[in-house]
Amino acid sequence: MKQFLLFVRKEFYHVLRDKRTLFILFGMPVVQITLFGFALTSEIKNSEIMIIDNAKDESSHAIITRFEASHYFDISKGNLSHAAMLENFRDGKIKAAIVFPANFSNELWHGNKAQIQIIADASDPNTATTITNYATAIISEYQAELVQTQEIPYRIVPEVRMLYNPQMKGAPNFVPGVMAMVLMLICVMMTAIAIVKEKELGTMEVLLVSPFRPIMVIVSKAVPYFLLSLVNLATILLLSVYGMDLPVKGSLVLLVAESALFIICCLTLGILISINTASQQVAMLISLVGMLMPTMIFSGYMFPIENMPYPLQLVSNIVPSKWYYTIVKSVMIKGVGFSAIWKETLILLGITVFLLVVSLKKFKIRLE
Repeated sequence: MKQFLLFVRKEFYHVLRDKRTLFILFGMPVVQITLFGFALTSEIKNSEIMIIDNAKDESSHAIITRFEASHYFDISKGNLSHAAMLENFRDGKIKAAIVFPANFSNELWHGNKAQIQIIADASDPNTATTITNYATAIISEYQAELVQTQEIPYRIVPEVRMLYNPQMKGAPNFVPGVMAMVLMLICVMMTAIAIVKEKELGTMEVLLVSPFRPIMVIVSKAVPYFLLSLVNLATILLLSVYGMDLPVKGSLVLLVAESALFIICCLTLGILISINTASQQVAMLISLVGMLMPTMIFSGYMFPIENMPYPLQLVSNIVPSKWYYTIVKSVMIKGVGFSAIWKETLILLGITVFLLVVSLKKFKIRLE
């Protein structure tokens, strides 16, 4: 029994001295509870909507006040033209628009029936459905109050219009998310084992004494995976267009160019992981676990980012798949041009350059 207790004590010492084991035991549960508790929610909060009040009367003001009191929406007001409103949708500035007709109050009080137009961005059908349901519920509450205080049964009929995806198919949201996740995982995981494999096989010494510069070694490792990732991209697009009936509404050249930039970013991230790890197993574990969860949570593919606490929204900005997911939805689903996605492209390019510079610096240190 004494020997058994000695072995148990020895194992405790091993565990307590290993920082990585302690992080897995105590750090990972805290991180997962924080993320799953605050970030993963199907509730829609702080969604950006625009209210266009062409009536400017007492009834429209009463309904707008109820929208402003709701924590579900972040409201902006304006008297925009239809084209200007659609431009806000294309740029991703708003998720929905509530439009009051000019004769709203007159139709309600004298005709006993009035309409309100609810326009939603259905490129994400789940979010669009939830937003329209919330908006319809607020309007219904106002209508119920009128019925209680008036003898005449007044009716307010919401006219719902879904942009970009009127059939409410899942593919417009599913395909861009899968593209971001697949390219991220494959590119990072494959390149993550590239340099560390040389270390394990003992061939790194050959590279160290070769006349190649560090940048050439990194590029030579990344080029094959870059070309293979382009084949993956072509396969995904062909399946989307011909298998899921989801045509590319924007420029195919622009979509491929943006995808190539994202692939380069992911390859550079994989190289950085490879440089800083000592075994293929560790490199694959970091790339798989470390990339899968951020891509699923912080890209906006499965959970709206605006629902998350502000610190987690800031964290999402360093996840490359978030910006690529936005780019793919804008080009592929909304059909916009480069002028609408230049900011996302610039951020993605900046992340790529940063990762490349850090990779080169780390690689030079290992060459010393």
